[in-house]
Amino acid sequence: MNTTELQSRLRAFSAERDWDQFHTPKNLASALSVEAAELLELFQWLTPEQSQSLCADPEFATRLGEEVADVLLYLLRLADVAGLDLNAVVERKLKLNAEKYPAELARGHARKLDARKDQP
Repeated sequence: MNTTELQSRLRAFSAERDWDQFHTPKNLASALSVEAAELLELFQWLTPEQSQSLCADPEFATRLGEEVADVLLYLLRLADVAGLDLNAVVERKLKLNAEKYPAELARGHARKLDARKDQP
């Protein structure tokens, strides 16, 4: 997937429809939140086991894919409008996460860590 190309296509899609006036960072962040809620709604009230098995259903997988795509497209558009270099911000965040969650402290559990406090 080429995020730069996708952003270019989204930019053209928006311009062709005269939607740039609506694509402010605030509006795009709001739309992203709505789409993320629609994604979550697909799993609402399911057990973890049900959510895993449901993903194998082709009809559900199609709906899931549409919601995931909506989230990704709004996220790409927001980053573009905000002038963020996605490669740079993702690389930085991966580095920060590696520092915050060192493998030797985070392996096998899901609790939040502060590596500075959790050092032996």
